[in-house]
Amino acid sequence: MLNLTRRFARHATLPLVAMIFFLSAIHLFADDKPQPDVIIFTNGDQLSGKFVQAIGDTVSFHSDIVGDITVEWSKIKELHTAQKIAVIEKSVQIKHHQIPASVPIGTISVANEQITVQPTTNATIAPIPIKNAQYVVDQATLNKQLVGHPGFFQAWNGSATAGLTLVQATQNQYSFNGGVALMRVVPTVSWLDPRNRTTIDYLQSYGKITEPSYIDANGNFVPSTFTKSSIFHADAERDEYVSPRFYFLGQVAFDHNYSQNLDLQQIYGGGIGYTVIKTPKQELDVKATVQYERQAFFNTVTNENQNLIGSTFGGYYTLHLPKSILFTQQVQYIPAWNNTRAYSVSETDALVFPAYKDFGFQIGTLDTYLNNVPLAFPPTKRNSFQFTAGVTYTIKSAY
Repeated sequence: MLNLTRRFARHATLPLVAMIFFLSAIHLFADDKPQPDVIIFTNGDQLSGKFVQAIGDTVSFHSDIVGDITVEWSKIKELHTAQKIAVIEKSVQIKHHQIPASVPIGTISVANEQITVQPTTNATIAPIPIKNAQYVVDQATLNKQLVGHPGFFQAWNGSATAGLTLVQATQNQYSFNGGVALMRVVPTVSWLDPRNRTTIDYLQSYGKITEPSYIDANGNFVPSTFTKSSIFHADAERDEYVSPRFYFLGQVAFDHNYSQNLDLQQIYGGGIGYTVIKTPKQELDVKATVQYERQAFFNTVTNENQNLIGSTFGGYYTLHLPKSILFTQQVQYIPAWNNTRAYSVSETDALVFPAYKDFGFQIGTLDTYLNNVPLAFPPTKRNSFQFTAGVTYTIKSAY
């Protein structure tokens, strides 16, 4: 009986030890789980989740139950965070992508319109009035935005648009228009000065009208005919900021316009830019470049291909209208210095209306004037106007 008891104790020891380790591991991982931040509203309601940021009078908070919310400081009675938060006062300027030593970092408690920071060093920091806090953001996000570099497919924002028209009657007609506009600004948050900006744009329209062959009233055979339209524009630009508003830039651009006999226009250049207006509702940039330009034409009487040295003088404007409507406009004047006749002017306008989630509706125009159109038959018009409409999808990649 004694031997049986000893064998039972020996065999029971291993499962018992395993159970102890298992329970210890559960306890360990439970302790490692981050504690939630807590927000208490003035009406007494309480919400647990994660404090995201506070910019001016607006606080952003995420909860797994209600999702992302935005609320004003005036509606918050208390706020307590478990994560480390940086409080940047209005008098503080962040330069050279470094956090100033005067910026307090630690867990925060908000009450009586005062922000109390509790740093890990246990140093005593005087409470900061909410009205003096310009930006309140977690330390991890601040470090990532100051010194981080997004991956190739990260931090892009923009839209993709497509429209289609089909007609079947005496004449058959179809047309397609589409475009993609992407922009990435680093840092990706509006409360830090930009280091660099990359933009990519592509716009194309293609249409064709065909009329089938037939026998006329005199019994003569009339062959089928068609009329084609084809326009596309593509460009990319990289801006490197040397101040919050002034930057150097490099650009490439490609244009094709069948109606102007322009086979391909290529532009490679560099220059400077300046942000004249920058507010939450609107922004205006002006730019000037020096560039090499190559123009190749087709269906011409004489060889009109050109190698040009010129410039681009342009402006880019964005305006956020009520109900999340977005208006964008780009105007460019492109002269050539070694051939004063070879200049062009273009204007692009777009108006985007939100519809459902990331989908919306866009209307736009593209007006181009090419002064040095080649001699051709039938004669080629210098001006080309295009109106487009289509469904647009908002592109947002995380960082």
